[in-house]
Amino acid sequence: MDAERTPKLVGTVWGLLVLNTLGSTGAETVVPLPRSLIQMVTMGALVAAFSLALALNLPLRVRASAFLFLLTLLLVPSVIASADLQSGFGALFRCARLALFVGTLWLLSRWWDGGPTFVRHHIRMYFLVLCTVAAGALVSPGAAMPDLYGGRLVGALWPLTPPQIGQYAAVIIGLAVLLVLGGRTDRRSAALVIVPSLVLLMLTHTRTATLGLLVGLTLAIGSLTLTSAAARRFFSWAVLCAAVAAVVFASALQAWFLRGQSEENFSNLTGRAKVWDALLAAPRTIGEQVFGMGLGDKSFDGLPIDNSWLAVYHEQGLIGIALVAAVFVALGGVALLRPPSLARACAIFLISYCALASYTEAGLGDASPYLLHLAVAASLLAQPAAAAPLPMPDPPRRRVPRWARTSEVT
Repeated sequence: MDAERTPKLVGTVWGLLVLNTLGSTGAETVVPLPRSLIQMVTMGALVAAFSLALALNLPLRVRASAFLFLLTLLLVPSVIASADLQSGFGALFRCARLALFVGTLWLLSRWWDGGPTFVRHHIRMYFLVLCTVAAGALVSPGAAMPDLYGGRLVGALWPLTPPQIGQYAAVIIGLAVLLVLGGRTDRRSAALVIVPSLVLLMLTHTRTATLGLLVGLTLAIGSLTLTSAAARRFFSWAVLCAAVAAVVFASALQAWFLRGQSEENFSNLTGRAKVWDALLAAPRTIGEQVFGMGLGDKSFDGLPIDNSWLAVYHEQGLIGIALVAAVFVALGGVALLRPPSLARACAIFLISYCALASYTEAGLGDASPYLLHLAVAASLLAQPAAAAPLPMPDPPRRRVPRWARTSEVT
């Protein structure tokens, strides 16, 4: 495949995919938005993304990708489990959505070249989402930090939950830090993204996103320390500042981390463990164990599952778990085998963040921001396309005198 410039409209397609994965449930907004309207907007965004990606890639040229191949295989148990309609017609609708989502990623894979293009699209689009969160907090502070969520920051203009906001903030903070260390952006531009995103992350009190950011950055920067002096300096200062903060602000950090919960509530992960135990204890047939119950809303008995692996097991069975695990093995294996580079560090950050967040967040088995994060990682790990060889000019033809053009001898 020849090297080519990525069209600007690819960023628009990525933004539409981000809009599709924002979801339709969350806190009450300042202006009440009917859920049907939100679903219409998000599904319309996915259809528009697929149509635009198809128009940009009419030759249907795609890059070979183990990540996308495994996501395509994930459709098999999804469709098989959803076909008997145990989860209703909504399961088949979600299968169609997942197929359209994966199909759009296949069309975009034409421009996966190991460069930071999709990282920049990712940061821009999620920063725009965070701008709407900040605007909602300014317009209506009471609606943005309601008592229903314990005073944690939510989306007041678009229904977003604290874990969603924390996830978006943590991901773009980590990517922006890595771009600065890699010399792909200046400190001022990065600060305009990092500082407000960090404030929003703190206001959400999201422990999973905070731990994912810290662990992901540690692994990513650690992969750069052997080849980057800037990464070594940043890593040393970060460790020193973290140690000082842990000593000086220990009580404040502990209070922020506990969020006023009791030790019992904290130990069972805010009630998640009870849902997980009930899900695992529920009787299932062999077919339901292998293929799952069909794509649903990531809940069990009306309660959110909040664990990607158990959600996949519930909806796509053991086959789904094996395929999702294979995604992490494939991406992680390729990242470990690549030489140190900024692209590799960003991919390691995204893979490790998604792996850690999968314990308390669902989404790896369906169209979600987590699949978009992993898609960016796959684009970073793709080999650059080979440049087309320049055409060689024809050698000059030597002029032959007229008397020498015949072989007759007089």
